[in-house]
Amino acid sequence: MADDVTTSSSVAASPASSSPQTGPAILPPRVAGPARAGRRKTGVASWRKRAEIAFFVAPALVLFFMFVVWPIITAVQISMFKWKGIGPMVDFVGLANYVSVLQNSLFTDAIVHNFIIVIASIVIQLPLGLGIALLLNRKMWGQGLLRTLIFVPYVLAEVVAGVVWRQLLVPRYGGIDAIARALHIPTPEQGFLGTPDLALATVIFVLTWKYLGLAVILFLAGLQGVPEDLYEAAQLDGASWWQVQRKITVPLLGPTVRTWAFLSMIGALQVFDMVWILTGGGPVNRTSTMATFLIYQGTKSQQFGIASAASVILFVIALVLAVLYQQTILRRDTHPDQPRRKKKVK
Repeated sequence: MADDVTTSSSVAASPASSSPQTGPAILPPRVAGPARAGRRKTGVASWRKRAEIAFFVAPALVLFFMFVVWPIITAVQISMFKWKGIGPMVDFVGLANYVSVLQNSLFTDAIVHNFIIVIASIVIQLPLGLGIALLLNRKMWGQGLLRTLIFVPYVLAEVVAGVVWRQLLVPRYGGIDAIARALHIPTPEQGFLGTPDLALATVIFVLTWKYLGLAVILFLAGLQGVPEDLYEAAQLDGASWWQVQRKITVPLLGPTVRTWAFLSMIGALQVFDMVWILTGGGPVNRTSTMATFLIYQGTKSQQFGIASAASVILFVIALVLAVLYQQTILRRDTHPDQPRRKKKVK
């Protein structure tokens, strides 16, 4: 009986050969049908997924091209011509506008002013914002009101804030001079904005007042992500408040601080509204920025080729700094280092 079973199974496995070993190598032909159907369904699902992604991404790409890519291309095109803004662009000058901008002392001074604003914004707003955030993160009376008062300047329009501060800083008749006289504090005759040695510092003070609320709100949001267990463990270990902030809070708040610093840097490079309203770049170009320079060249001097070249240079500077910042500082957040493997001890 066993021999009959073995013989019949061998014959069923290999009907075309007398050797029983060659049977398992032959696949049933009917398996190909379901496999092809499965592949077809997978391909249809893949194309459907791609179509859905294209449907939702296409509007954003169109807007990005219209309001970012196309203006950049247009600015590069205009920067190659000597053009007054009227009529066709026929006077091609190549890179002469870029050479003229880079050799202009007013533009180089504007670059210096921009970098001074960048450094001052980070150096001043970082400790102030972090200190206020740590203070407001503790339970206290009027906590919500204080948060609102600090964040209100940031939501104000730059034009409104600039006009208000310009009125407050009017020499002799402004609110700042009135308060200074009441406190017997001497003030400059031409006002804080009219004195060349004080104008840029005054602009930085107004910018700090305007944008400090953003730093405080971001730091407060980052503090909410710090686990309470770490604070409790540190208190049990007898750590002081300063040690807790230095060893736990500040390191865990690092990603938020780095993101805010990136936003502050890009914003300081492109600052225009507040400076234009407060001083217009004066006095004697002591508060000019790259943005005010190119606006003046375009609207006042009618040299749109020079203004476009300055805008392209501003874009390149901001792009290079943004890429370098992301590759050197933000990289630790986007690409955290892999932990080193411990060597096996034999």
